[in-house]
Parts: sequence; C-alpha cells; structure tokens
Amino acid sequence: MDLRFTPEEEAFREEVRAFLRDKLPRRLSDKVRHDHTLSKADMEEWHAILNARGWLANHWPVEHGGPGWSVVQRAIFEEEAARAHAPRVIPFGVSMLAPVLIKYGTEEQKSRILPRILDGSDWWCQGYSEPGSGSDLASLKTSAVRDGDHYIVNGQKTWTTLGQYADWIFCLVRTDPKAKAQEGISFLLIDMKSPGVEVRPIVLLDGDAEVNEVFFTDVRVPVGNLVGEENKGWTYAKYLLTYERTNIAGVGASAAAFDRLKALANTLTRGGRPLADDPLFAARMARVEIELANMTTTNLRVVAAAAGGGAPGAESSMLKIKGTEIRQAITALFRRAYGPYAQPFIPEAFEEGYNGEPVGPEDAGAAAPSYFNNRKLSIFGGSNEVQRNIISKMIVGL
Repeated sequence: MDLRFTPEEEAFREEVRAFLRDKLPRRLSDKVRHDHTLSKADMEEWHAILNARGWLANHWPVEHGGPGWSVVQRAIFEEEAARAHAPRVIPFGVSMLAPVLIKYGTEEQKSRILPRILDGSDWWCQGYSEPGSGSDLASLKTSAVRDGDHYIVNGQKTWTTLGQYADWIFCLVRTDPKAKAQEGISFLLIDMKSPGVEVRPIVLLDGDAEVNEVFFTDVRVPVGNLVGEENKGWTYAKYLLTYERTNIAGVGASAAAFDRLKALANTLTRGGRPLADDPLFAARMARVEIELANMTTTNLRVVAAAAGGGAPGAESSMLKIKGTEIRQAITALFRRAYGPYAQPFIPEAFEEGYNGEPVGPEDAGAAAPSYFNNRKLSIFGGSNEVQRNIISKMIVGL
C-alpha cells in the first residue's frame, strides 16, 4: 500500500495552508494554542468562516452542501487545521447528527435541519449518557410514550457537552420498555426550548462548566421528530458513534500538541541543559512519538481503505483507544515539563495586588486544567474498555 500523498493532494494541502493563513483570525488561533477557553461567539465565528468557504461540512455529499472532498482531502484538512491551531468544529450537528439524517432521515428532515446546521441557526447537543447508563448505554431509561401526534418524554441525560448553548438535542429514548436492552430504543430530536426541559451545569476539575445535566419532564415532542423507524434507534446510534470515535482520536490535534511539546522541551532548562536532554524525559517523549507515528500510519491506512470504498469498523475503536491514550500522555508530559508551575491553582491569584500575569513560563497555568479535562477522553464516546470488547468481537469473534 502506497501511503504517500499524490501531487494533487499536496497541492490541496497548500491550498488549505493558504486559507488558514488568510482567514484564521490570530485571536482565535492564539486562544487554541494557549489552551484558553473558547466562547460560543468564538466557535460560531470559525464556523461561519468555514461555511462561507464551503468547507464546514467537509464530509457531507455535495447535494447537501458539502465540498465533494475525498477522504484523503478531509484528513489533510484536519491535520493542517490542527497544526494552525484552528478551533475544532463543534461536532454534534455537523459531524454526528448530520450523517445520521443523511442516511436515515426523511427528505423533510434533511431539507429543514441540514441548512440550519450549516448557517449556524441551530446549535445541537447529544443526549446519550444517563446516570447509570454511560458505558452500558443500552440500559438507558429516558422514556418516550406515544400520545397521538406526539411523544411524551421523561428522564435525564448527563455529561451533555455544551448543552448550555444548544437549541436542539438529539436523544436516545426508550419507546418499548418490554423489549430487550438494545431494542425498543428510538432516536428523537427535541427542541431545548420545549416546556419541561431543564439544563443544569456540571463544574469540572478544571473549573469550567463544559458539560451539563438535562432533565425532561413531560416534554411533548412531535412524532415528525423521530429519525428513522421507532425502536430502531440503536442502529442509528452505532452508526453515529463510528463518526464520534474517529473524531475523538484526534490524530491531527495530537501531532500539533506533540510539536509544541518538543519545542518546549528544547526551550526549558533543567540543571543548565535543555529538558529534551534529560534521559528520562527524552525517553518518555520518544515513547509517545513512536506511538503517535504508528497511529498516524494506521489512520492513513483507514483513510486509504475508505478512499477505496471501505468503511471503518473495528479500526474506529482502535483509533479511539490509542488516540485518547496519546493525547492524555502528551498533557501529562506538559505537566512534567512545567513542574511546580503547572499547579492547578495559582496561590498568588488570591493575594491582594495580583495583576493577573502568569506565574512561571508562558502557558504553564493551562497545563493542569488541560491535563484534568483530558481525563475524560478515554471514557466518553464509549469507554476504552468497551472499545476493546468491540475489537475482540469484530476481529477475534469473542
């Protein structure tokens, strides 16, 4: 298998680099580079810039507003965007719901929902996990009972990322409580402004309220908001999770972060010499670099197979496991590099006269919050333990 890029693909890479140089606001790339929290306005700004170029939904078919890129072009774009420190595209509408609608939704749903995802009119969030139903998602209990032309929804979702901003939520709900665990589940679209919907923030270890609890109390949802067939939602959920897990792997983001780590290790000194010359730290970096190179090759193989008409199966779980472990290892090395300056809280910040300047090297203050936040990576999108079970079933047959 030839994993080298063609001249045409390298020309496309240059086109992407030129676009990022010209259109990516420095203010946004600086925020991403320094691990600062992006506001909703920041994310919407980048969303609009990409949409104006026609590059936002780069995996959508042309007839629905996509650019007609190959899977190789999409991989190149993701890599270059990460290296340029572009904000990530919020995936819930563009990369998670949209593929499900395009494959399983009605024509009315596609014509109504997809354009509003593109132009930013609607912000979506995901309603999968529940208290007691995270890794074992099939045990979910949120119910949807048919009442004429509506479903009546009751229950709770948790770890709802950026749900505080959302206009809509796509949910897995139980429509047949007597069916087996993975049956009797439906895929429902719910307006977050509906009476009976309540959002409560969850403050994480890094101090940010990135995730939320969402409560549904007698929420009326039109039957027209059902995606596909009733009680077939598990099929659609598995299809969506394939996209989510590959996105979580973050090959381009890991490569960009490791480049920063190497530069930092050559800048910081310990005992009068660069940190990169410390044998133990250098060995830890080398291990991560080898694993990252291996993952990059695996990702290229998956991309090449997809370009030939194949579909990722166990590979998406493999990439999810290794990708999340690598990203966690990189954040751990940043903390080691900054040493005591990577404390999660700066005591001086609570003293009178503190002027807000960072203590220690630049970006040291973001090292601990980033480390803590990325502990979630090996859990969400299906925990890594669950992914190993999927791999064993699909490849080994156990």
